[in-house]
Amino acid sequence: MELNDVIHGHRSIREYEDKEVSQELLEKILDAGIRASSSGNMQPYSIIVTRDKELKKKLYSAHMDQSMVVDAPILLTFCADFNRMRKWLTLNDAPVHFDNYMSFMIGAIDATLVSQNCALAAENEGLGICYMGSTLANADQIGKLLNLPPNVVPIVGYSLGYPAENPAPRDRLPKHGLVHYDQYQDYSDDDIKAIYKDREEKGWKRYMDDPKLKEMTERLGLKNLAEVYTIAKYTKESHLEFSQTVLNYLESQNFMKNS
Repeated sequence: MELNDVIHGHRSIREYEDKEVSQELLEKILDAGIRASSSGNMQPYSIIVTRDKELKKKLYSAHMDQSMVVDAPILLTFCADFNRMRKWLTLNDAPVHFDNYMSFMIGAIDATLVSQNCALAAENEGLGICYMGSTLANADQIGKLLNLPPNVVPIVGYSLGYPAENPAPRDRLPKHGLVHYDQYQDYSDDDIKAIYKDREEKGWKRYMDDPKLKEMTERLGLKNLAEVYTIAKYTKESHLEFSQTVLNYLESQNFMKNS
């Protein structure tokens, strides 16, 4: 496929065929991943490939009961990982640090870049993926199940397999609302209304066209898409809870040293 077609053809796939992904194809996808850019070429990330059905069943709860966790043949988890580099530094009598928040961010960015390379390579081969925000939100649970040592934190994860559905592409905000030239240009109220107009209409229609989503919005008394995001999907309380979970896990995983 042409790269542009792969990029613009992206769909989040939640239903998969009962068909294994060959090791040869998986290796090809992983090879594409490790060619991603890396800060200082340190490559402070690890990729965990999960095929084991029993382990996926355990991960199902940590991933907030999302069906693709057990239905897809493979789960890929991309982790910020300074464990490996710290061991290498020790073996070479070099100062050992990379145990602070900046190091975590470097590893997190590298892991995310690798994940998107793998995603594009997979979609180019006719496979489907679905990113799962639960990977970071429940990093402590997932880290335990994946046996992650100190200085390793799960950042990005997604299901991988052959699609058993062909959902319509999701809408995106217009480019003029996302791209700034030279400096950031803050938005007026009229700018915001114009940027989100199409998103509000299409996003709300999607909720109204799905019986389950429509029932939820009516039950909660939601009147628009903005309320869907802040009352139903991403509440302040849930974000504060997940924030604390991640911060606590970063502390336990040796990424919050201040001296």
